[in-house]
Amino acid sequence: MTRQTAQIRLYMAMSLDGFIAGPDDRPGQELGQGGGRLFNWLDHRMSDGPDGQVYGEAMATGAVISGRRTFELAGRWQGDHHDGVPINVLTHHVDEGDEPPGSARFYTDVLACAADARAAAGDRAVLVHGAGAARALLEAGQLDELEIHLVPVLLGAGRRLFDDRDGDPTELRLVRRLDGRDATHLRYQVLRS
Repeated sequence: MTRQTAQIRLYMAMSLDGFIAGPDDRPGQELGQGGGRLFNWLDHRMSDGPDGQVYGEAMATGAVISGRRTFELAGRWQGDHHDGVPINVLTHHVDEGDEPPGSARFYTDVLACAADARAAAGDRAVLVHGAGAARALLEAGQLDELEIHLVPVLLGAGRRLFDDRDGDPTELRLVRRLDGRDATHLRYQVLRS
């Protein structure tokens, strides 16, 4: 019997016009102006419906990969994103003496980050946070799936998920659609040639 490799899956709330945060996202206003609207569906995260199912799946993941900016804006999750799972933080630079809290660890190598996250997750998925991390993993051929929580709002401005992406188009295949109360949860498989 062959052991399955953990899937690396982006979980991202996004407006219909492609924004994952409103304008001026920064400490103290982490989701930008109006960006909190993208997370209203979490009000139903404890339900038996699709929103609760998707939230439960995200919290059952065996490791986290985050971009450095997201990690910092989230207050470094005080060292524990959920259940003590490893938090692998992709960054361009690590300052000497900067020790992340809890189970978090910094990586400057995308492939090493992905390999360690897969190993730690075992047969569970790896949760990805952050546009920068998603882009880096996609470019390195390490992003397996995208779980987009598509919210019926037009933010008009802010931070886009795949802004300024170079290269050939990336083909995706819809593998699941769940209609929640305030978001449509779309899971896409990244197709590799």
